Amino acid sequence: MSTEIALAAPHPSALDAAADVVAAGGGVVDAALAAAAALTVAYPHQCSAGGDLTALVRTPDGRVRAVLSIGAAAAGIDVAALRAAGDRMPPGGPFTVTVPGVVAGWAALAGLGGQLPLARVLAPAVELAVGGVPVSPGLAAAILRRIDVIRADPGLAALLLDGDGTPLPAGSVLRQPALARSLGTIGADWRDYYQGELAQTLAAGLAALGSPLTAADLAGHAAEITDPLRYAAAGSEVTWSVAPPPSQGATLLAMLATATATAPADHPSAALTTARIAEQSRDTLLGDPRTGPIDLDGLLLRTDAPTGPTLPTGPKPAGDTVAVTAVGSDGTAVTLIQSVFQTFGAGICEPGTGLVLHNRGSVFSLDPAHPGRLRPGARPPHTLCPAIAVGPDRVLALGCQGGRAQPWILAQVAADALTTTDPAGLLARPRWVIGARDVGQDRPSLLLEPDTPDAATLRATAGDLDLQVVQVPQRHDDAGHVQLARLTPAGLDAASDPRADGAARVLRGG
Repeated sequence: MSTEIALAAPHPSALDAAADVVAAGGGVVDAALAAAAALTVAYPHQCSAGGDLTALVRTPDGRVRAVLSIGAAAAGIDVAALRAAGDRMPPGGPFTVTVPGVVAGWAALAGLGGQLPLARVLAPAVELAVGGVPVSPGLAAAILRRIDVIRADPGLAALLLDGDGTPLPAGSVLRQPALARSLGTIGADWRDYYQGELAQTLAAGLAALGSPLTAADLAGHAAEITDPLRYAAAGSEVTWSVAPPPSQGATLLAMLATATATAPADHPSAALTTARIAEQSRDTLLGDPRTGPIDLDGLLLRTDAPTGPTLPTGPKPAGDTVAVTAVGSDGTAVTLIQSVFQTFGAGICEPGTGLVLHNRGSVFSLDPAHPGRLRPGARPPHTLCPAIAVGPDRVLALGCQGGRAQPWILAQVAADALTTTDPAGLLARPRWVIGARDVGQDRPSLLLEPDTPDAATLRATAGDLDLQVVQVPQRHDDAGHVQLARLTPAGLDAASDPRADGAARVLRGG
């Protein structure tokens, strides 16, 4: 019996890796994992096995589960010293490195429907790291944007600069032998990353760079597999699922609830107003439910807007994230997001392992009254926001790059993604986002791409919300890179956002 899987990802190498494992007998989960692993090789500025992962999986029995592999702050983090140094976390460097969750997340996903050994699933990524991958235009641009950070870190400099210190240009070949060895070790036994020789090498390398993260911190990590948050509008047969806190999934559900409760003529203004309120509620209420109570009703906008300290809005997480979406003909679905947060994460590549380390710790609040405050062993508030929608005759997997703006990016395509006959055209449609430092602005702003629908209404509403309006001249990365895969009565299809370098196709295996 042949296998058919619709898959979308932001780089062609991810599609090639997925096709390879599907041809070898892999299923939906294997295809998504192979794509994700390949992206850690091709897109080190956006994701890494040194970052975090959040995913949703729908199994053929109809059950949707969330995988939160979000690493915690070091047990030995000196909170008092960081507060004494300033009123916010540093944007990068060793104190922003939390336990990387990606690898445990891969293993958790494999346990929810993988059909091939992890070593076989990671084999295309290992081959890519050994043989090399052409530097994409996006990676080349990221190297130039972060050149001072790269030159300051021996690991990144060795990886991304040639012998005379010149940045690798687009089209040159990036080879990563240390990363290939690490991926090979992970394939043989992923636990080695947290409890074995790989963990010891990583911990020692980080300690040499001044990080408080230890081998014991790595050993204490486990991916969380839990029920998602769900929303279905009254009278609707479509149920949306998102990841619970510390993910910002509840913010997306608040946006979707507004969309279904608002008349079409009023929707643009209501959507922007809801986004602004939801942004403020998230920044006030989001934290780690393992270390303290979280006001879920407040995040869902079921109660009055909260007051209190808010999360910091920077640094700008340009190029922070990749999303992979996959849906099979049996209704299995995966939406997976992995990230280093800011471009090249903490600005650290541990040379012994070849791993670029994320800077998720920069999101912690240093205010002792905030639910997302820095504490030893706490997980940071998280931007990763995958979504799955299921109706009587269709399954949709959505995910995007877009940092803190992911909920309003996805909300602008979500309803139409269920029914459109042109998913690629939907993702190409102009969009808006709101933010401040995270979208490169010094005050709260509304960014409009050219020809954004209902722009005049959005501009007027922005004035009422005290948002600066910024008109960008062309499609913009801050409007997100959405990946879509779905099963409808017409069959399987997928689409990849034209703002990225990706592709989408239906894969077929034996």
